[in-house]
Amino acid sequence: MTRKKAPVRSAASEGERSRKPTRSGKSKDVLALLSGGDRRSVGRSDSVVTTVLAQPALFRSLIQGMWDKDPIVRMRAADAAEKASLKKPELLRPFKAELLGLLAEANEQELRWHLAQMVPRLVLTASERAQAASLLRTYLDDRSSIVKTFAMQALADLADADETLLPETIELLHQLTRTGTPAMRARGRRLLARLATP
Repeated sequence: MTRKKAPVRSAASEGERSRKPTRSGKSKDVLALLSGGDRRSVGRSDSVVTTVLAQPALFRSLIQGMWDKDPIVRMRAADAAEKASLKKPELLRPFKAELLGLLAEANEQELRWHLAQMVPRLVLTASERAQAASLLRTYLDDRSSIVKTFAMQALADLADADETLLPETIELLHQLTRTGTPAMRARGRRLLARLATP
């Protein structure tokens, strides 16, 4: 499904935005496990997560897979990368530039909602957090309620780490809690309660 491309305002440079990890033979093997079927299934991504957690060097393959020519592989690579990084956020550290660049360029909803989950797990500078927050605010215009809900969560997570982002984030959450889908309203109420807690 084609999505409107977000304005490119990433903290990454032009060269970094287009850069992706070099594919190795092992990368091809891992990504082959993510092919086949359709978007209604994550296929074997859970078993790939188990493999990558046992062999962290293979995480590069999942990052590479988010640029694969096959949209099914892109979606499942993002799903597996998100699940692996939930358990080991440090896996993301070498790929900060690539992820920030892809945050700006991604059009597919599956990539967008997984990126929204992963980017707050990065160790970001104040400037990078501001740029990431700016891009995530554009995700609130996506047609997918899931993308919007995860963007809300990501904005709150970034604001937790940077109080300069709090006023605009709280204002946005109040607005979306009034006007969003039921899932967005429920998430907004939880996030507002969390951000209001000292």
